[in-house]
Amino acid sequence: MTENAPQQHTDLPNAWNPADEEPALYQRWVDAGYFTADAASDKPPFTVVLPPPNVTGSLHMGHALDHTLMDALTRRRRMQGYEVLWLPGMDHAGIATQNVVERELANEGLSRHDLGRECFVERVWEWKAEYGGRILGQMRRLGDGVDWSRERFTMDEGLSRAVQTMFKRLYDDGLIYRAERIINWCPRCHTALSDIEVDHSDDEGELVSIRYGDGDGAAVVVATTRAETMLGDTAVAVHPDDERYAHLVGTEVELPLTGRRIPIVADRHVDPEFGTGAVKVTPAHDPNDFEIGRRHNLPMPSIMDERAVITAPGPFEGMDRFEARPAVVAALREQGRIVAEKRPYVHAVGHCSRCDTVVEPRLSLQWWVKVEPLARAAGDAVRDGRTTIHPPELAKRYFEWVDNMHDWTISRQLWWGHRIPVWYGPNGEVVCVGPDEEPPSGEGWTRDPDVLDTWFSSGLWPFSTMGWPDETADLAKFYPTSVLVTGYDILFFWVARMMMFGVYARGGVQPFDHVFLHGLIRDASGKKMSKSRGNAIDPLDWMDRFGADAMRFTLARGANPGADMALAEEWAAGSRNFCTKLWNAARFAMSNGATVHRPLPPAAELTESDRWILGRLGAVVSEVDELLEDFQFAKATNLLYHFTWDELCDWYLELAKVQLAGEHAENTRAVLGHALDTVLRLLHPFIPFITERLWTTLTGSGGESLVVAQWPGGVVTLPEADPVADGRIADVQKLVTEIRRFRSDQGLKPGQRVATRLGGAGFSPLAGHEDAVRALARLSEPGDAFSATASLEVALGSGTVTVEVDTSGTIDVAAERKRLQKDLAVAEKELKQTEAKLGNEGFLAKAPADVVDKIRVRRDTAAADIERITARLDALPS
Repeated sequence: MTENAPQQHTDLPNAWNPADEEPALYQRWVDAGYFTADAASDKPPFTVVLPPPNVTGSLHMGHALDHTLMDALTRRRRMQGYEVLWLPGMDHAGIATQNVVERELANEGLSRHDLGRECFVERVWEWKAEYGGRILGQMRRLGDGVDWSRERFTMDEGLSRAVQTMFKRLYDDGLIYRAERIINWCPRCHTALSDIEVDHSDDEGELVSIRYGDGDGAAVVVATTRAETMLGDTAVAVHPDDERYAHLVGTEVELPLTGRRIPIVADRHVDPEFGTGAVKVTPAHDPNDFEIGRRHNLPMPSIMDERAVITAPGPFEGMDRFEARPAVVAALREQGRIVAEKRPYVHAVGHCSRCDTVVEPRLSLQWWVKVEPLARAAGDAVRDGRTTIHPPELAKRYFEWVDNMHDWTISRQLWWGHRIPVWYGPNGEVVCVGPDEEPPSGEGWTRDPDVLDTWFSSGLWPFSTMGWPDETADLAKFYPTSVLVTGYDILFFWVARMMMFGVYARGGVQPFDHVFLHGLIRDASGKKMSKSRGNAIDPLDWMDRFGADAMRFTLARGANPGADMALAEEWAAGSRNFCTKLWNAARFAMSNGATVHRPLPPAAELTESDRWILGRLGAVVSEVDELLEDFQFAKATNLLYHFTWDELCDWYLELAKVQLAGEHAENTRAVLGHALDTVLRLLHPFIPFITERLWTTLTGSGGESLVVAQWPGGVVTLPEADPVADGRIADVQKLVTEIRRFRSDQGLKPGQRVATRLGGAGFSPLAGHEDAVRALARLSEPGDAFSATASLEVALGSGTVTVEVDTSGTIDVAAERKRLQKDLAVAEKELKQTEAKLGNEGFLAKAPADVVDKIRVRRDTAAADIERITARLDALPS
């Protein structure tokens, strides 16, 4: 730097310390109201609703990924001039929350029944006030730019009114009904579950084959994994075309252990190729058997209570289902009824997603949503383009779900939740009450005791949070929402339900314009993360160790649409190093007078290095925009990573150091400042804290906050790419890279300067960059006594450059000879081994072609290394 060059003393410390900076920066943003949306604004809207985390939850890596991507989208749109609403809130999480509070009561020796319904619900509200919503505080750590003034809860007054309104409208339209059907029952939670609340796993059990019938020849063999349910059998079914059983259809067989006789019926549901071709029919405890029972008017006795305890009269009454199973098998074995037993027998078993208890299919009177017309409309919204799913290949999964959806069980036998707004009269009356209606009163009137499935209220989230059923200013401005960001695993749980309810409630208007589906986070080995496996990563731990920015950048770099992400600690360490690189580069630039307060000079006044970096910057802005419009977060952040690290820091900053000491210093400061300004704007959506700190320092009082700064593209008109400058800098980069490699081959230490002469026809066009080449490659000018001991020719776009080096006195010849001889021995051993394999006809005949090709590459590389090392040894002084 020249002596009179301006020094800009910054208040930046030597190192970025996230723990010292992030909390204050976030609070400043909130206090300034940057995240508060204005429904009266004339800016175009951009809306995202936060998938409401459970009130019982805390931040996990799946949340961190979701929130990082939503925050990146909303921060960018805010910078682009949109009126952004990112609406936060929580879900009351019926079963999960009730379980938590019931466990607390159990520790006190109480149950919810001891308290009674009203007092128990009060207790849950007290728990929610004291412990609920931990995740909301953790969202601040992450940097979520949500509108805290609009925070909602699925059981607050407004959302409860929306739930009651939706139930009433669906009921009046004949889309909600009450019926006795087979449901998934959790004997631990004592409630019905929808299909999506059941997790299936392959469990070990046993398959027993049982002979039904007596000694008169009318006997059939059936197989089951649930022997205890035979106590509730009311038929045996066979396929109507199965000739083996044609003579038995219409007859009866004895049901062992019960003294009952049951009919043999013909039903096309039966697969004659499976097992014996005859199946036991237990209508009250199996969904397929229930349908067979309906078709053949079979009795449907339940043989278990809500705890899965046997209620059928006889020796098994009072036993738990898992106690009864071996007892029934033992009794059948004693009677000679067991034809075959297979154990272990692995088969799919449903488990409650909340407590992991094995689910019991059970005939029960419940409330249901008739989903067919709702699901068809939700499918049409995607088919006709009102909603676009990203990546598009996952739309097929969506259609598979909505096109084949079964009616939805919405009643839950819980106390915590939205109570079903239905009253029953003394004479069988059924009255559904809307939010503005008075419920019936008088003797004999009772309210339905059940509450609604949590997914019912969260299905209204995109519009209930904006004041529906009232036509509010928020609804007019911010609905439909712009983007839903979520994992593909929740596509069926939540997305489909919001689509159904949104299109129904809003007259065909979709709840989202776009649905972006990302993959699951897995560990470094590709295994699913879980606490039980011990491979889960706590995002709070990563934020403590690496900073929120580093964790966010790590997650964004792995977020390819629809693809799972393998996450390892070295990724986070690499992102922290990137933040450190950015910090150090910015400190260097600002301490050397980088400025954004001076317009960029005309392109003609700029050096080729300046024109090159500005052209690259313009290209990166365009490409990042294109990628983010397509939700390609991983590609966008990787592009920013490599541009910032490789091109801006490793090349332009080094070239700028030379220019700052010469006649182009002032222009260089302007270019450096504008390049840094643009990069910080581009990176801000992903790493908001460090970019905010650097940008406000760079801009001084002229920059309020990056949160509300303009997105690159409208800030300053960057010069278009200059092909001549691009080619010249590409030649400089190649020349420096080859010289560095050449120096390494010569045994020179990285920081050691060596006398060098540069020449050749290709060097003349690069003469203006000689100082930079010498600085970057650690080359000193040749003196009068210069005598080349080694030379290199580098073919460039401008021609061939000759590099002559005088290494005399700069290396330890004996040590270098020893090092090269060691490398030569390794290369010769590799060549011998690879040639032996390639000369083995048996190996060549059996090995895959790609394996053979790799060995050929290894052989050729070894041969080239031998030639290079030998030449170097020959060139060493004796």
